Amino acid sequence: MTYHWFYDTPEGFSRLNLSSDGTYLTGLWFSGSRDERKHAAPFGERELPVFRDTARWLDLYFTGVQPDFTPPCRIPGLTPFRKEVISAMEAIPFGSTTTYGQIARTIAERRQLPKMSARAVGGAVGWNPICIIIPCHRVVGAGGSLTGYGGGISNKIALLRLEGHDMSRFTIPSAGTVL
Repeated sequence: MTYHWFYDTPEGFSRLNLSSDGTYLTGLWFSGSRDERKHAAPFGERELPVFRDTARWLDLYFTGVQPDFTPPCRIPGLTPFRKEVISAMEAIPFGSTTTYGQIARTIAERRQLPKMSARAVGGAVGWNPICIIIPCHRVVGAGGSLTGYGGGISNKIALLRLEGHDMSRFTIPSAGTVL
C-alpha cells in the first residue's frame, strides 16, 4: 500500500505531497507540477512517523537552514546510473549549485570514460522522485540556465532564493524546457 500526506509550505511555494510505503519516504513533489504525474497511483491517506519526520525536516529547511538529519527514504526502481546521479545531487551543499555537465564529467571520471552525456544526467535528475531532500533544484544548465525542473520553475526559483542565491546570475529559458 502506498500512503499519502500533504505538507503546507510557506507562502511563495506550491503545497507539497508526500508518499510512503508505510516505513520510508518514497515521494516528495509539488502539487500541480509535472512531477505529480510520476506519482499517479492509488493512495491511502494516513499520518505516519516518516511523514512527521519529513515535516520536521521541511520545517527546518523552510527557515533557511540545512537540517542535520534526513528522513528515511527509499527509491524504488533505482538503476546504478540513477543511483550515481542521486549521490551527486546529495553531495551538492546547501546554498550551492552545480550543472548537469559537471555531474556528467564527475561520473565519467569515476567510470573512467572519456565523456558522459549531460542529457542523460538531466533525465536522471528529472526522474528524481524526492525533491528538495534530494536537491535536484540545485542542478542548473550551462551558463546558469534554470532549465528542466519538474516541480515548476517558480518553485525552483523560490528554493534557490531561500538558499541565499543571487538570482541575477541565473537565466530563465524562454521555451523548450519545463517552466
